[in-house]
Amino acid sequence: MQEVSIEIENPEGGSEGTSRMRQPQEPLIRGLPDDIALLCLARVPREYHTVLKFVSRRWRDLVHGEGLHAHRKKHNLDETWIYALCRDKFEQVCCYVLDPNSSRRSWKQMRELPSRSLLRKGVGFEVLGKRLYLMGGCRWSEDATGETYCYDALKNSWTEANPLSTARCYFACEVLGQKIYAIGGLGLNSSVPHSWDTYDPCTNNWTSHSDGNIVPEIEDSFVLGEKIYIRCGRSAVTSQVYAVVYEPSSGTWQHADADMVSGWQGPAVVVDDTLYVLDESSGTRLMMWEKDLREWVAIGRLSPLLTRPPCKLVAVGKSIYVIGKGRSTVVVDVSNAGNGGGMMVSSSIPKLTSNDEIINCKCLSI
Repeated sequence: MQEVSIEIENPEGGSEGTSRMRQPQEPLIRGLPDDIALLCLARVPREYHTVLKFVSRRWRDLVHGEGLHAHRKKHNLDETWIYALCRDKFEQVCCYVLDPNSSRRSWKQMRELPSRSLLRKGVGFEVLGKRLYLMGGCRWSEDATGETYCYDALKNSWTEANPLSTARCYFACEVLGQKIYAIGGLGLNSSVPHSWDTYDPCTNNWTSHSDGNIVPEIEDSFVLGEKIYIRCGRSAVTSQVYAVVYEPSSGTWQHADADMVSGWQGPAVVVDDTLYVLDESSGTRLMMWEKDLREWVAIGRLSPLLTRPPCKLVAVGKSIYVIGKGRSTVVVDVSNAGNGGGMMVSSSIPKLTSNDEIINCKCLSI
């Protein structure tokens, strides 16, 4: 047994004030040193972590703390779950979780989302470390807000966090350099569409910036090569796609490569530094940007029986999850996908009867 120190008030007062005694602490697993017990507990699948919390106070503290999860990450035991932010038939925000490794792959609803965000539209959704952030938003009867809520995946609980520097809605969110970027959108004044906020978890503060190259109506974003790309709506005059890229070295936004932008016609995702886009203009076709050849290559089409556009994309390892209306989900392993226009081999998660709209999808690993 390990020992812990407990301070006890000295009822007699006097010069000592308190006395100390040693009390043995129960081991994590009886009969095993704690370092060996930690090796065992780190191998328990993530889906059972909620159950572990009820074994003892030490196990609860272990699951809630960083030690266990740092150990899982160090030994490549961490597991990635997908979080889908949706809007249901009652126009309320809801969130569902998918464990891609479960033998019973199905979406499960998260309970007790922050009540003040439920009816808002244009909310931001991002993951940083082991926390998920729900930011901003607005309603027809409510101006844009900077309110931010944080979900701690270790503790399975929501708390109110520091608000955005600038109240905004319908904006893009990305993570770069361990900071959250809340970009563009609409707000309380005309300068909001040309600004962005960054959140630094080390200082727990947001900082506001501005650049005239950022425009409203952002439709998609991604991070590639340590740079943030955002795509806005097509120009009504030229029908060209407008996209800009953030250069961290200068802290400015520049016009993105025209050839790459020309094929950015749908939701995008990056796998192993390669950009993929789902073209939804006629069915659903997965495209890949060949950086060396500077051209877009068709990987293949997805079955119309499985996909329900409009879709969002998220990547886990080398697999792309195509998540559409009602959380219809198709999984494509790009390491096995060939180039061509034919139907792609893919797997899917059982269909759902709901028509929930997919707002955004993010991954969180523990």
